[in-house]
Amino acid sequence: MKKKVLVVATSRKTRGGITSVIKAHERGRQWKLFHCRWVETHRDKGATAKLAYLAKGFAEYLALLPFYDIVHVHLSEPPSACRKLPFVWMAKLLKKKTIVHFHAFSPETTFRGKYKKVYQKLFSMADVLIVLSPTWEQSVKETFPGLTNIRVVYNPCTAEILPTQYPKRQQILFAGTLNARKGYADMIRAFAKIASMYPDWQVVFAGNGEVEQGKALAASLGISSQTVFLGWINGTDKDKAFKEASIFCLPSYAEGFPMAVLDAWAYGLPVITTPVGGLPDIAENGKNVLLFPSGDIDSLAKCFKKMIDDEAFRTSISKKSLKFSADLFAMDVINNQIGEIYKDLCKNIKNNLLNLNSATLL
Repeated sequence: MKKKVLVVATSRKTRGGITSVIKAHERGRQWKLFHCRWVETHRDKGATAKLAYLAKGFAEYLALLPFYDIVHVHLSEPPSACRKLPFVWMAKLLKKKTIVHFHAFSPETTFRGKYKKVYQKLFSMADVLIVLSPTWEQSVKETFPGLTNIRVVYNPCTAEILPTQYPKRQQILFAGTLNARKGYADMIRAFAKIASMYPDWQVVFAGNGEVEQGKALAASLGISSQTVFLGWINGTDKDKAFKEASIFCLPSYAEGFPMAVLDAWAYGLPVITTPVGGLPDIAENGKNVLLFPSGDIDSLAKCFKKMIDDEAFRTSISKKSLKFSADLFAMDVINNQIGEIYKDLCKNIKNNLLNLNSATLL
């Protein structure tokens, strides 16, 4: 009998990295091979609607759980972890192999904060704990030294690059939610320092969130004509924005492993970013990215100037970006790694059954 995997995560309509990752997993060979089914537990709505959606998802999960062999739970920050705790409990109660796939952006707000015991319980119940980079693995091991079940699996490049071509424009692109953690305001302030030197260049913001605050800040700094706010985009609009941009910037203060940077690499964009989350594991400053300390406006302005002035440098970084997306973060590579984890757990299930049968005969 073929083994089956129940995937527990946020809704496919939710905006964000976890949804993008699971949609990428859906396109892999392992999804069909292991008859994966996605149980949705969260929507971007009001509190009552969220609770109703969670209850509906849990009821569906309980109905399906007896017929599945492996449960693959995706979780992130404390609200997500608390929602997923009963799902993992039920999986272990029914003796299902369990994967906890950890996507959070900060150790301090998750397993090193006041919810440490929640994460400790989740991580210890998992047969496999997937983290997004070696840095995350080290952080978890330092906090919970007894854990031996950790596997590193990077997020995949999920960009769907369409055939339509667009001419390059003198634009620096930001993609993501406009909020304090993502550092969008730092990007506006840094560009304002050099904007008069490059009147033909623009900074472009693709994302929802603090759009009006961003426009007000740009106006106060006198660069409204050199800032563009696209709102949340996807499909052809997203493809166009990434193809027209000449530089990508993500000035975040905290990340797991940012999907926006992976998208930029897939489009061959040279990236300016901060050494947060899993990025330091593969980022080499001045070789495959330009790095600056989070919140350092002057350093970011210098990075902008370097990228704008030195076209040969941009081209060199672009080539390395494409190599990243084609090798280390390629969707097939990541999906194969997920498939191997499923296979390993299936072998454990088979061995456990053999041992149980042997014990019964004795």
